[in-house]
Amino acid sequence: MIATPNFPIIRVSQEAYELSTNETMGSKYKFWFEHEELGLCLYKQARQNIGEDWAEKVASQLCFLLGLPHAVYELAETWEGNRGVVSPYFLPEGGTLVHGNELLTPIVPNYPTSGTYRVTQHTINIVLSVISDESVNLPLGWTAAEGIESAVEVFVGYLLLDAWIGNGDRHHENWGIVRSKAPSNSMETIHLAPTFDHASSLGRDLSDEQRQKRLVEAYTNKCFSAFYENIGDKKPLRTFDVFQRVAHSYPEAALMWLSRLKSISEDNTGEIFNRIPNNRISSIAAEFAQKILEFNQDKLLTLRNSLL
Repeated sequence: MIATPNFPIIRVSQEAYELSTNETMGSKYKFWFEHEELGLCLYKQARQNIGEDWAEKVASQLCFLLGLPHAVYELAETWEGNRGVVSPYFLPEGGTLVHGNELLTPIVPNYPTSGTYRVTQHTINIVLSVISDESVNLPLGWTAAEGIESAVEVFVGYLLLDAWIGNGDRHHENWGIVRSKAPSNSMETIHLAPTFDHASSLGRDLSDEQRQKRLVEAYTNKCFSAFYENIGDKKPLRTFDVFQRVAHSYPEAALMWLSRLKSISEDNTGEIFNRIPNNRISSIAAEFAQKILEFNQDKLLTLRNSLL
């Protein structure tokens, strides 16, 4: 049996850093730099022993298996030995990424533009109403999945991903639209942005000691999203509950994404974890993350009968 090679590590040189541009959005240290093969890239540094780098890489690969339009993430290391991920620039020439808070501020009274968490105005229905507007097209460069005809139906897939991996970080700066102008004319088009920023998932925040003591079911049942059901609610919805609500509003899209999820085997996901270098993820962390995927996959697939 031929051993599966590890994922490549992108080396970020000191020279690239010295020519870089800082990125101010978000809480993590990051900067833009030119890579000789990948072009303009964002380097995002992982906090030590938190697992943000492997979680982001695994989530990117899971997006690929599902067929979701997504930002690509590669494992990275700087000349100083710091670890993180590198993501190639996904906007077209002249394109602009407009984040959710910029879209919601003009239409929701007293919307807290600068906050990211505990924003109760960030309700799932308000977000869906923005994305379901007929002006929002499918993501640029993405070949539409069979039966998916609108941006909001793609977003249903993003929410399935969140429920599968336990991603509680889809706050209003972690989704958005892309405004684009064709080089040949001044006509602007609007497209759903690919899904991005999935590092807060797969139990990466736990220590190995905690993973050995906690039951996967108990952990997954506490995976809260950044979406609320109603303005003023004390707690956000769980990631599974978000998808369940949206699935009943868009059953055909939900069934399509659930069909994609059903086709992904434990061998498929296991191969991804096998390709993460051992010095980036422990066997305990990998096993716990895979159990999260298995548990959530089974739970999500039980929804199908209620949608038929």
